[in-house]
Order: sequence, then C-alpha cells, then structure tokens
Amino acid sequence: MRETMGHGRIRRATVAGLPFLLAYVVDLVVFIRLRDRLPYRLASHFGSSGRPDDTAGHLEYVLVTTALLIGLGVLWMLIARGVRSLIVMGWVLAGIVGALMAEVLYANLHTPAVFPFWRVAIGAGVGAVAGGAGWWTARFAPSLPAPPAEGPVERIDLGAGETAGWARHAGARPLLVLTVAVVVTGAVLLAVSGWQDAVGPVAVGLVLMVFARPYVTVDRRGLTVSTGRLPWPRIRVPLGEIEQATSRDINALKDFGGWGYRVRAGRSGLILRSGEAIVVRRRNGRDFAVTIDGSADAAALLNTLAERQATR
Repeated sequence: MRETMGHGRIRRATVAGLPFLLAYVVDLVVFIRLRDRLPYRLASHFGSSGRPDDTAGHLEYVLVTTALLIGLGVLWMLIARGVRSLIVMGWVLAGIVGALMAEVLYANLHTPAVFPFWRVAIGAGVGAVAGGAGWWTARFAPSLPAPPAEGPVERIDLGAGETAGWARHAGARPLLVLTVAVVVTGAVLLAVSGWQDAVGPVAVGLVLMVFARPYVTVDRRGLTVSTGRLPWPRIRVPLGEIEQATSRDINALKDFGGWGYRVRAGRSGLILRSGEAIVVRRRNGRDFAVTIDGSADAAALLNTLAERQATR
C-alpha cells in the first residue's frame, strides 16, 4: 500500500522545488553582473523609512540567499507532494523572495541606498506572475494515489505469510496556508529589514512546515504518527496494546475541544481538522485518534495485524 519511489514522486518533487532553484540562479546571475558596481558593504537592513541601518558583506549576501532559497526549496519538495495549491504557493513564495533579494542589490547601486515601498510591490508582482507559472506547471506533478473508494471495513484478508503496510500524510489545508503565510512574512522581512526582524517568523514557519503534515503509518509495529523526517516527536500504539480500531467522523471542537495534540478524559489524539479519523481503543480502555483520509483501510489493517499478533 505504500507508494513506491518512481517517476511520479520525482516529478512532484521537481515541480515543487524548481521555482526556488530558478530564483536562486537568477539572484546569483544578478549578483555576478552587478558585483563590480556594488559597494564593499551592502545595505542589508532597512527601516520603515526605507533608509538602511545595517550592512553585510558580499559573501554574507550569497550565503543568506543560498540558505533561504535552497532551504525553502528542499522543504517544499518534502511537503508539497503533488498538492496543486501548495505547488502554486511555492512558486509565489519563490518569486517574491527571489525578486526582493535582487531588489536589495539594485537598491545598493545608489548612494545612499534606499528601499522604498514600490520595490516591495515589484516583489509582489513577480510573485503573482510566478504563481501563474506555477498553476500551469502543477499539472505536470501527479497527485498522490487516491485511497480506494470502498466503504468502511473491519478486516483485511491476509494470507498466512503475507504482510502489508499503510502510510499517508495527515494535515489540514488551513494549517498549511497559515504556515506559508508565516514563512512569506519572514522572507519579506529578511529581504527588507534584515535577519533580526525575520528570524522569529522564519523560525516559526520552518517549525510549522516540519509538523504541519504528520506521517501516519500502519504496519507490524502498530500505529505510528511522526513528522516523517525527524526521529522525534513520535507517537506509537503497538499492536499488543490495540483492542480494536475503527474509522469514524470526529468534530474537533465538540469531541476534543480544539486542534493539535489533545488530551481529554479517556481519550487523546492528534486532531488537525474535523472529519474522518482512525480511532484506536487500547486494552487499557483509552482511545487514541488521528484525523486522516483513508482511515477505514488503516483501521481495517490495524485490526487484522493486531488479531494476528494476539494469536501468536
């Protein structure tokens, strides 16, 4: 049931990461072309009036540009996974960041360097054009395979020596949009005001990116919820602790009082949205839930594997 590595995954990653690579190459070309005309110390931090109040060397500019655009590109390759809206937002973000980093160089061609609001408007315009290119390009990125359109089942038939696994990303579109908004805010602040103002939003945005789409797996180890990229934090319900798994709709506010990792009397869960969820009843009587599409298949496989574990 796991998606195997193949052309589809490579195409999704390529389309998601391509705009950041293009923006990075354009910024490097602009820097090389203007380098001899730029001052030894670049104005890198601009106040609300557009006047500079901090400087950076040429090497610092290149390093920041590399870390920002290549780092964002790698992250987008990990989180987009063929989701058209995320791919388009990635192109918009790459356009805005790339344009603003180039605008910083052009601002330094003048003495004194100034960064008026119209330069930010140029960045927004480039982002809009890039978003259109991303909308067209996203059609070349196949979406993740859709879950089977079968109704809820309680068991999956497996042969005596047969094994199976199930894996899928969980998440909620509003959370992803919020994550992108925070990252864009940090990127704009980095390009316009410098790292001192941008470090907070950028750090929060990167953390949200890591945790916004947890990875849920069902296999011989039981039910596991993780970031998919980091060894911690990780939630695991071993097969030996599972009494029964079901798929049912959950109302985030009514059933758990909100979103995120929630703990209530007799139950806990990772609740990122309202909707279908895997709900596991532990042998100690407590429930653990995680909201995710395709939960019926995951619950059915869990029941089969837990039953097999109990009869050994």
